[in-house]
Amino acid sequence: MSKILVCDDDKEIVEAIEIYLTQEGYEVVKAYDGQEALKVLKETPIDLLVIDVMMPRLDGIRATLKIREENNIPIIILSAKSEDADKILGLNVGADDYVTKPFNPLELVARVKSQLRRYTSLGSTVKNENEAVYTTGGLSINDDLKEVTVDGETVKLTPIEYNILLLLVKNQGKVFSIEQIYESIWNEDAIGADNTVAVHIRHIREKIEINPKEPRYLKVVWGVGYKIEKL
Repeated sequence: MSKILVCDDDKEIVEAIEIYLTQEGYEVVKAYDGQEALKVLKETPIDLLVIDVMMPRLDGIRATLKIREENNIPIIILSAKSEDADKILGLNVGADDYVTKPFNPLELVARVKSQLRRYTSLGSTVKNENEAVYTTGGLSINDDLKEVTVDGETVKLTPIEYNILLLLVKNQGKVFSIEQIYESIWNEDAIGADNTVAVHIRHIREKIEINPKEPRYLKVVWGVGYKIEKL
């Protein structure tokens, strides 16, 4: 049973989310501000976090920043704000997905399931005799171990970042449009996907490139999309 931490200062929203997640077989742990969420994460193994942006004491953005210092669990941010700038901010600090209030609880449940599937896959450490390893230059992905290394150093990626990088590395030299990347990774129509994909691409570059402004591996093809250079 996956354990979901739901954090929102509105107790009615927390209880409503709990009802829907419990019906799907998840165990729900509750917190009502960012500090409570951090405390829970230190004391309890959590598989996914749903966290509101606007909260007292410690808001969702600053809490996510602190969590990402040492934890790669999937994070879905909730916010009453629908502007692109707020969505980008959430993704910038390390969130994997973003749901705007008011939201359809069934949509939130679907996004929770989707993120957990990716996270479970990423966490697999089963080793095969013939491991699926993809390399280009000093960049290597072992897809059986779900491990990324650059020049022998392990790189920590979120599930979304890993899946984007794997898609590109498995198809070295092929240019993928933003729409193709979004639809392949999120499994939904790419409506307003530009900013979402761009933010994750930037995060990947910051982790795998020596100089993200002059990338060796992850290249942009202006007006077309992105590709991993075949070295």
